[in-house]
Amino acid sequence: MIYGIGTDICDVRRIRESLHRHGERFARKVLCDAELAVYRSRAARWPERGLRYLATRFSAKEAFSKAIGLGMRMPMTWRACEIANLRSGQPVIVLHGELKTWFEARGLSAHVTVTDETDYAASFVVVERQPIHQTT
Repeated sequence: MIYGIGTDICDVRRIRESLHRHGERFARKVLCDAELAVYRSRAARWPERGLRYLATRFSAKEAFSKAIGLGMRMPMTWRACEIANLRSGQPVIVLHGELKTWFEARGLSAHVTVTDETDYAASFVVVERQPIHQTT
């Protein structure tokens, strides 16, 4: 059963401006440690690729916060929600701390997709509630 749906489109130019204005502090606010390592690696080789990585993660976290109905308020935080990739490249949501506890207590699971093109990054998240099986 669908619990919530969230979508977000992010202007990559706005993320670029935030990076110029706040430096890596902005990336550290949005990305968890594992994501930050990927961001730094990509940005070191090709700054535009690092920027797009940050924009897709920003967008996906916004979409997830909408899908769970919390927005950016506790227990939802930027760093408690990680957008990782399986070996196949498929993006997945990995939760940490209080957000993970909150999410699992409700029997929820999430699906995410991200994309970027020129000036925009977009994400779509579907959150499902696992059916409760009752025995008679």
